[in-house]
This record gives sequence, structure tokens and C-alpha cells, in this order.
Amino acid sequence: MGTLTTGTLTIGVDIGGTKVAAGVVDEQGTIVATAHRDTPAEDVSLIEGAIAAAVGELTSKYDVAAVGIGAAGFIDAQRATVMFAPNLAWRDEPLQASLQSRLELPVVVENDANAAAWAEVRFGAGRGADHVVAITVGTGIGGGIVLNGRLLRGQFGAAAEFGHVTVVPDGRPCGCGLRGCWEQYVSGHALVGEAHELARGRPDRAAELLGLAGGRPENITGAMITQAAHAGDAVALQCFDVIGTWLGRGLAGLAAVLDPGLFVIGGGVSAAGEMLRAPAVAAFAASLAGGGYRPLAELRIAQLGPEAGLVGAADLARISS
Repeated sequence: MGTLTTGTLTIGVDIGGTKVAAGVVDEQGTIVATAHRDTPAEDVSLIEGAIAAAVGELTSKYDVAAVGIGAAGFIDAQRATVMFAPNLAWRDEPLQASLQSRLELPVVVENDANAAAWAEVRFGAGRGADHVVAITVGTGIGGGIVLNGRLLRGQFGAAAEFGHVTVVPDGRPCGCGLRGCWEQYVSGHALVGEAHELARGRPDRAAELLGLAGGRPENITGAMITQAAHAGDAVALQCFDVIGTWLGRGLAGLAAVLDPGLFVIGGGVSAAGEMLRAPAVAAFAASLAGGGYRPLAELRIAQLGPEAGLVGAADLARISS
């Protein structure tokens, strides 16, 4: 293999429900090269084959020291086994051992939201901060906790599953089997549901949004809501106000437990920027126990975008190998 860049290189792999994205990452968190494969989500062997193929494409051109895997699911404390992945076929899957055998490289397996949080602390919006809670607001809610500069994983490796903290007792049903989970009120799914309801009830206030959706509220997507909100659509802006308020309330609860100095908000919904952050800041301050008599944590929008999980997984592989 020929080394095409100086310094220690590692590979990060972000495994989604439809795509495996792999990238060579340098010590500064810069992605040097990428490779992609489709995710055969229903077949364990084929998933691992897709990962190996993407990594192999990169190792044919670059010398790398280790591979980090970011997977959406519960990862054990040893960063070796995927205990459960809701959107993939993994159940108590010894992924580290399987991939190390295939790749002949050290492998570290980490939850994808933990990996993204680590990337933001090392190279993004949380750079230089020691006490950071990162929240990934996408289809659901994920997150990661970095305290005293260390990634907090918990006794069993499953810390920071923020999306399944109950915020409304006996509230909306959640795919996890519980009711009233935070992600039922703060997520891309919740945002779209809010828009559908508001656009049906007040179409006169949703002209821009309904125009993008061909006049049909059921066709509204998250991207349309963000676009319409930037154009001043009243319903789209109200959607972000509702979601942002629920976000801020939940962050106040996390602050009561973890007391971070900084929250970093990432994921697809965070593309709304200040339209999401501003109501979250207001609700956070209003809901915080002892508010007015204690310092307020800062809320920032994440900087690294969809590549954060890949970059974080690569960096965790570097420092763990």
C-alpha cells in the first residue's frame, strides 16, 4: 500500500440504514478520501461485506493504522459488540472481531451519536471545551457526553440515549415501546408531524410551505419546512418554535443532571440554525432549575455536518489503537 499523505491516518465508517460511508481521516480531523457502499440492512454477513469493501477500497491507496465504526445502536462497554441496532440486523453481533479478521487492522466500534459528539468536541463547535453534551436531532434523538474531556459511555456502554427520556408521562407512543419519549417531541419526525397538523388547520398561514408541497400538507418534508421558514412562512416558523421549545425544556433536564458548560446541537434538524436555537435558548433559561442564580450553559449549532460520525469514529480508533 502506498502512503499518499503524511501523519497517522485512520478510517472512520458511518453505517446508516441505506448507506455505508467510509473515509480516511488525518490527525486534524480532515477527510482525505471517501468510499461508499449501499447498506444491505437485513443481512449481517452482507453488511460486514459492504464495510470491508469500502474500507478495502481506501486501504488500497492509503496506509492506515486502525478503523473506527460508528453504528446506530447499543454498543457494549468494550466497544466490540453491537448489542442491538434498531435499523439493522445486528443482535449481539461481535462486530469488532468479525471486522478485524476481515480487515487485518485494529477495529473500534462506537455508537454513531457518540462518535459525532466526539468529533464536534475535538474538531468542531465544542473544540476547547471540557464539559460538553451533544444532541443529534434527526429522525430521532441521539447524543454524546464529554465530561472532563472524556467520552462518558456508562457501565454498559449505552449512556446518552437522550431520545428515550420520558418528557410527557403516557404521551405519544414511541418506537422503543414506551410513551412520551423526548424524541417524539423533538426530531425530524416531530417537526414534520407538527407541520402537517398546522398546515391543515391554517392553510392561509402556510402559503410558502404548501406551495413547496404542491398544495398537499401530507407531502411536506423537513427540508421544505426549513426552506419555507427561511422565506418567512408563518407555519414553518411556528414549527421550529414548537420543536425548539421542547428542545430547550429537555436540555434543562440534562443540565440538572450533567451541568455541562456547552450543548452542541447537530443532526439534520439543526440545519435550521438560529430558528431552532433561539426558542431552545429561551425555553432552556425558563426551565432550568435555579435559573437566574446559576451560570447558563451555552447552546451552539454543530459545525461538522453529516460527516461528524465518520470523523469521530476515525479519531476514536486513532486514540484507542
